[in-house]
Amino acid sequence: MSTGEFRLAAKEGRYASRERQLDAAATRYRETVDARQAVERQREAGVTFPDSPEALAARAARLLDRQAVPAALAVEAIRGEPLDAPAAYERILGVSKELQAWSFLPRGARAARTVARISARENGRELPIGTGFLVSQSLLMTNHHVLPDAGAARECFLEFDAQVTVDNSPQPSTRMELDSEGFFVADEILDFALVLVAPGPDRRPPGETFGWNRLSAQPGKLVIGEPVNVIGHPMGRLKEIAVRDNMLEVRLDDFLHYKTDTEPGNSGSPVFNDQWEVVALHHSGVPRTDDQGRVLRRDGQLWRPGDGDDSIDWVANEGVRISSILKHIAALPLAPRQRSLLAEMGPESGLAAVESVAGPVAAPAPVAAAVVRGTADERAPILTGLRARQGAFGGRRHLVFLHGRSQEGKEPERLRREWAAGLNHGLVRAGLAPVDPQDVWFPYYGDRLVRSLTAHEAVPRMVEGPTATAAELVAPVSPGAHALYEEIIGEAATKWDMPEERQLATERFGWGDVVGALQRKLGWLAARSDLDAWAIALIFRDVAAYLDDRAVRDDVLDCVLETMPDSGEVVLVSHSLGTVVGMDLITRLPPGVNCVHLTTVGSPLGLDSVYNRLLAGGPKRPDKVADWLNAWCPTDAVAIGSPLGHDWKGGVTDLAVMNARDRAHSIVEYLAHAEVARSVGSQLTV
Repeated sequence: MSTGEFRLAAKEGRYASRERQLDAAATRYRETVDARQAVERQREAGVTFPDSPEALAARAARLLDRQAVPAALAVEAIRGEPLDAPAAYERILGVSKELQAWSFLPRGARAARTVARISARENGRELPIGTGFLVSQSLLMTNHHVLPDAGAARECFLEFDAQVTVDNSPQPSTRMELDSEGFFVADEILDFALVLVAPGPDRRPPGETFGWNRLSAQPGKLVIGEPVNVIGHPMGRLKEIAVRDNMLEVRLDDFLHYKTDTEPGNSGSPVFNDQWEVVALHHSGVPRTDDQGRVLRRDGQLWRPGDGDDSIDWVANEGVRISSILKHIAALPLAPRQRSLLAEMGPESGLAAVESVAGPVAAPAPVAAAVVRGTADERAPILTGLRARQGAFGGRRHLVFLHGRSQEGKEPERLRREWAAGLNHGLVRAGLAPVDPQDVWFPYYGDRLVRSLTAHEAVPRMVEGPTATAAELVAPVSPGAHALYEEIIGEAATKWDMPEERQLATERFGWGDVVGALQRKLGWLAARSDLDAWAIALIFRDVAAYLDDRAVRDDVLDCVLETMPDSGEVVLVSHSLGTVVGMDLITRLPPGVNCVHLTTVGSPLGLDSVYNRLLAGGPKRPDKVADWLNAWCPTDAVAIGSPLGHDWKGGVTDLAVMNARDRAHSIVEYLAHAEVARSVGSQLTV
């Protein structure tokens, strides 16, 4: 077959595949008329989110867990009257729908950069055929009817930033080629294609430049009645956004039906919720049809292919559920190299449980594992960390990252790369050489911490009534840890100049002081910081649980010591709860480790309720610590005790940095500052 014949066949294949998708979408729309009418009746009766109680609960849990709804606002929304659980969930969802944080727009702009126009080369012309979006550093997702096979993908290219500037003038786009020989999978029924994007001239994967979307197979991303947002290239035009004036109407096993203003060129566009998580792959408009299933035009006449798509009477839109696509991909018989590429999509995709990690790096260092004895469900291996490549940094200095809380169930290799990426960003800014993630020790205790805590202390509890507060929901169960938790929050509020307590008027609500003293303190910390009460409570809860229970502390420290160098000098970078663990760790390092160069970021070590319970017995710099940099952000409530210099004896250098508003406590944000990275990098080049 000649090149021209091949291109003609590919074009005809795209048209045929798209017509089949139209027919299938129209059939599903007709079959769901009863469900759609039931939803409409509920909406007419005043039900904002006409979905199942289970779906509402999962959605509310996800919003709270990811701090998409500030806990203080959630409590305020449900405190005015007694509510059953579904009604309380609806109130929380209503807050999410109506009140958007300032970050909604910049996060949308960030998501938009991941979207590219797909064009085909046909007889010397370049014809836009659809949209695609990055789902990892190197993988792009679009529709099967846009790229039906690897051969069709070879004839196409991408354009990122094909859009107008803030001044409404065309912005220069960036072209990139597809590498369908390197990776290509597709399915016509689910109408998706996943293809590798070749690196640019700088040899960098596109995700490093344009970002990428973290896909999730978990539930709770969208309920009926919530808005969806679509970003794409309708009819091949420059990038456009259909935002907010739309909603999810019907959820099927594998598809979603929603109202939004999209056009045919949007095939392959990501469909986002208001937190800019991808919920579906847009693949087809739903055309109005007659009794025989024939597509109708806007004037009511039968539609013919020559009439053009813009003459079709579109009644809805259909997207393929991301969770269905991820489940399909997970079941495919793929080679190890392909699985490694899928692992780049992150742990929530369900595709990251592979032995190797993609990219031009050395083989991953050995992963240590321990086995917890107990019931059958408890005997699963627990990852304890990643060792560094032998001989890194001359073999006598070792770079160690020590993480904080909420890392359970995550891939240590993925976490190590994220930390290294943040540090490398800062090192480049500081004019220093970046580090290879394989040269970093990464003790991992996230799973061990959860196993050590009680079930109630390890898992955040869901809002179940109008009196529930963030402070109460996550408070430790054991009396000692609970008392310490209250002490930490109280001291933090005092350090941030909270006014004296005043008794709230109970007559207003008739059922007592809902918020309570502890919640008011958390609310004060949230109001003064760039973290919400829920996030603050979770972090301080785990700090209290670790410090109060000697068995938990010993278990965590033993886990960390299993993946630590046993000689030479250690450059230790720790974050959040990890700074507390790290300070205890220094007292237990093997004798062969003769020196520690310490960096703490986002640390609660300035609270005397914390430092008085360390193994060292107080705020005195350990003898093995040669130098210590403590970086803190003034809007990070966890670092409220900083600067540390006025409390800690023996010398500590404090550095205040300003993190992004929605990332005040982020380790990547901290490490990306040139001053922080320079302090770490300078210890690696001596």
